[in-house]
Amino acid sequence: MRWGLVPLAALIGALALTPAAWAETPTDQLRATVERAIKILEDPELKTPARAEERRARIKAVAHELFNFKEVARRALGRHWRERTPAEQEEFTALFTELLERTYLGRIDLYGGERVQYVAETIDGDFAFVGTRVLTKEGPEVPVEYRMLRNSGRWEVYDVIVEGVSLVGNYRSQFNRIIQASSYEELAKKLKARTLELGAGGGEKPRPKGR
Repeated sequence: MRWGLVPLAALIGALALTPAAWAETPTDQLRATVERAIKILEDPELKTPARAEERRARIKAVAHELFNFKEVARRALGRHWRERTPAEQEEFTALFTELLERTYLGRIDLYGGERVQYVAETIDGDFAFVGTRVLTKEGPEVPVEYRMLRNSGRWEVYDVIVEGVSLVGNYRSQFNRIIQASSYEELAKKLKARTLELGAGGGEKPRPKGR
């Protein structure tokens, strides 16, 4: 499973985007943003150590414009979301958002010239599916699907599916096991510990191939 490519597939679409740049369709929106993002990713000045924090800050700020993190969090918590108080829902959204940021922002530097092809789009009311393929230099094409919803006139991502594996579904399975074995409080405790660990370590390190 190529989760190392998730930052490229998911966050590349959020880079350097302003509200005025939202395109008419989900595919147009992603394509236009990817083209702009690749220019920034390939900018040698932004790759310098002195501008590393600026590069990450720009991605983080704009990612919040493309991703509906509350919807991502709600779906990741699944049926347990309804059992939480509004305060707990807010807490979980903040914790999970920080976990995603620290996990995937630490992988931004793994970008190695990959390109994206757009192969499918389906719109059903306020929901949409955009199918893409990430073209790697090694040759294999990695299928990446975006699940999106329309909110206040613009499309926002709430799930990314890489090689058939849902990012939201993957986390939902983990969170459900923890809650069933213990409690929501234990899950919140583990999320806090994990984000602190990632913060201290500068992000998640790339895993060996085959893992």
